[in-house]
Amino acid sequence: MQSEYTLKPIAHIYNDFPDKFGIPRQSGLVNELKAVLIFEPEYRFPEAFRGLKDYSHIWLIWGFSGNNKNTWSPTVRPPRLGGNTRMGVFATRSPFRPNPIGLSSVILERIEMTKEYGPVLHICGADLMDQTPVFDIKPYLPYVDSHPEARNGFAGPVKDYALEVSCPEHLLEKFPIKKRDALLSLLAQDPRPSYHNDPERIYGFRFAGFEIKFKVEEQTLTVLAAEKE
Repeated sequence: MQSEYTLKPIAHIYNDFPDKFGIPRQSGLVNELKAVLIFEPEYRFPEAFRGLKDYSHIWLIWGFSGNNKNTWSPTVRPPRLGGNTRMGVFATRSPFRPNPIGLSSVILERIEMTKEYGPVLHICGADLMDQTPVFDIKPYLPYVDSHPEARNGFAGPVKDYALEVSCPEHLLEKFPIKKRDALLSLLAQDPRPSYHNDPERIYGFRFAGFEIKFKVEEQTLTVLAAEKE
């Protein structure tokens, strides 16, 4: 039996997240987020994508490129449980795993045939950092991949978690119109580590070429600044 396998990136994602902080914790939480997949030269054959445009969603199999740890633990602390409760790593989607592989379901908006890069996939709702390596894509099949009756486990009570976002109009107007809804939805998901609960602490993250600063008091997130990088 083969004990080791080699994964080779077939593509990389390009989006508005240069850092891990601020990225949605799951795919599909902020479908306003847009990204593109650009494939490596050896995978740019148009015939490899024949039939893909007929699907509305795809699976991305990718690598946690921002995870610099070479070790793993049998238990982790899921953020939505406050960061203090330990669960088995295989009951979570933590990046700190025996093999740093991620799985995301995203919307396939369109396939663009370009002269420079060949087929480029335009997707929505990804939870990946900019330039994350993608190892494979597969079509999402509703009749086998969707299970409405499935149990949510410990994630169930927090699936509808969201903050109220207060963003002054003059700050929101700094953003391109097409990215404003994505920003507000992103902030509503609460980018902070869940074990942080200091109403005076100011947080910051980078998104779409801006540094966003905010604070959270009770269930309201207030945007304090949005500075162009």
